Amino acid sequence: MSITDESRQDLPAPRLRALAAEIKRRGRELGFEQVGITGIDLEDDERRLDRWLELGRHGEMAYMARHGAKRSHPELLVPGTARVICARLDYWPAESQDAGNLLERSDRAYVARYALGRDYHKVLRSKLRKLAGYIETRIGPFGYRVFVDSAPVLEKSLARNAGLGWIGKHTNLINDRAGSYFFLGELFTDLPLPIDEPATEHCGSCTACLDICPTRAIVAPFELDARRCISYLTIELKGSIPIEFRSAIGNRIFGCDDCQLVCPWNKFARPTTEDDFSPRHELDDTTLIRLFRWTHAEWDAATRGSALRRAGYEGWLRNIAVALGNARSTPSIVAALRERAADPSDIVREHVEWAIAQHGDC
Repeated sequence: MSITDESRQDLPAPRLRALAAEIKRRGRELGFEQVGITGIDLEDDERRLDRWLELGRHGEMAYMARHGAKRSHPELLVPGTARVICARLDYWPAESQDAGNLLERSDRAYVARYALGRDYHKVLRSKLRKLAGYIETRIGPFGYRVFVDSAPVLEKSLARNAGLGWIGKHTNLINDRAGSYFFLGELFTDLPLPIDEPATEHCGSCTACLDICPTRAIVAPFELDARRCISYLTIELKGSIPIEFRSAIGNRIFGCDDCQLVCPWNKFARPTTEDDFSPRHELDDTTLIRLFRWTHAEWDAATRGSALRRAGYEGWLRNIAVALGNARSTPSIVAALRERAADPSDIVREHVEWAIAQHGDC
């Protein structure tokens, strides 16, 4: 429901306090690990975003700059917004293969753990709409809009302000009791609910995430250059992956978890209880060759309802070609690459040629 002049903004303070508690309780019943409420002041974050954009660290993600002040001013994105209800949902699948071991097996494909199951956008959006529906049963129609990484929203900043965690040196949100393996979603609303205390930063002197990053994308504490980030290179970038980063990508074909895998706070992370995030199509432990041989129809069927579709089929093959180039040389690896040496895509052919060259005379 859009925010309108008919929305419920006349509730007394005691009722709003009780409603906030009810919202958090219902959020947990719906499966969210935590729900918090914040206001709309993002002035400091706006300055940091402007500097990041000025430095060009967003790369080809033009949408990061396209919406101007709307990203840091919720009331401009959705007029009438007074509060943001933020929620987090764990995603680490309990039954997935050990991530560290998988990264060391060069013939296997590594997919970021958040992308192994159903598209998180759909899962969180459904839960947030149910939460909004619950609020309506308590107070009647009210103004709201649901967002899940689908609009110009500074979700990590809002979540920090709502007390869900702090933004770590790797620029991901960290919760002191749950680590960082979780998704975020928001309800923008005109309800003047009481707000929660912001989370404070607890990274201390730790530099584990900076030290482990394969491409040195974390250029300074709390500063990420997306143009160097493997998640950007394998998902957002639509052209050729710069040669300087290809070897460092290893066997990561969609996203990267390295900075989170070494974060000490993830010792508190718990596996998700959400069945939709369970691995599909054995993507948590399968060979690069198997995935490289998927036809477009097979890829389309296997990635339907999955975040993997964002890379596109061409990007999928490009990424796997790079990973095959980084794999230990075997006749089967080289044979798989040569099967696509005449691929219709210029991008795929270029990366296949590079990958074959990495294997020399094998």
